[in-house]
Amino acid sequence: MIDESVIQGIKDAASFAPLHNPAHLIGIAEALKSFPHLKDKNVAVFDTAFHQTMPEESYLYALPYSLYKEHGVRRYGAHGTSHFYVTQEAAKILNKPVEELNIITCHLGNGGSVSAIRNGKCVDTSMGLTPLEGLVMGTRSGDIDPAIIFHLHDTLGMSVDAINKMLTKESGLLGLTEVTSDCRYVEDNYQEKADAKRAMDVYCHRLAKYIGSYTALMDGRLTPLFSPVVSGENAAMVRELSLGKLGVLGFEVDHEA
Repeated sequence: MIDESVIQGIKDAASFAPLHNPAHLIGIAEALKSFPHLKDKNVAVFDTAFHQTMPEESYLYALPYSLYKEHGVRRYGAHGTSHFYVTQEAAKILNKPVEELNIITCHLGNGGSVSAIRNGKCVDTSMGLTPLEGLVMGTRSGDIDPAIIFHLHDTLGMSVDAINKMLTKESGLLGLTEVTSDCRYVEDNYQEKADAKRAMDVYCHRLAKYIGSYTALMDGRLTPLFSPVVSGENAAMVRELSLGKLGVLGFEVDHEA
């Protein structure tokens, strides 16, 4: 239930999700204002909850341990509600108990993440302390060498705020194309425009690497890979260029799907 302590918690965690938490707080405030008779029925669903089953080796960074113990610096993940839903739906489609599922789920949209689900529980996910880690996204860089930040600051004179803005709002597909963050542009122009091909190739290369690495966490048993809405479901090229790289692991692309 949403109360003042929950609202304060969302505010306190805003630095971990700068594109999301402030907007959610505005929505919560407007809902409470517009529907005061429902103030005791507002519920917050946290996108990190599904990932709380990750083992220590998945959620810890190789940083001084005190940063985790004293300041909570660890991997939390995101899109957990989506990965939870897909896991439940996969169990129905396969007619299996959730506890028997070893699957890799992909949430591919303007933001993107991959999760390793073993015995029905998340054991790793591509997003980290913030939703900036992991896959190439619409405007977010995903994984980078952390030293790039120091280089941009020390050599190019960029401020910390400018670097943060660049990594979260000016990178990803937008940065690679220098035109748009829309995956539809990238797919539609893949054959004709160098910027679209460049962006799609980097996007799918990163996606394939994550899917491939997560097969190592399945204890030797992997049931089919499921992808929910947006570009994974509706973009045949993304499936072709990412899963097409994983034939050595037994993946096959359904060209009629």
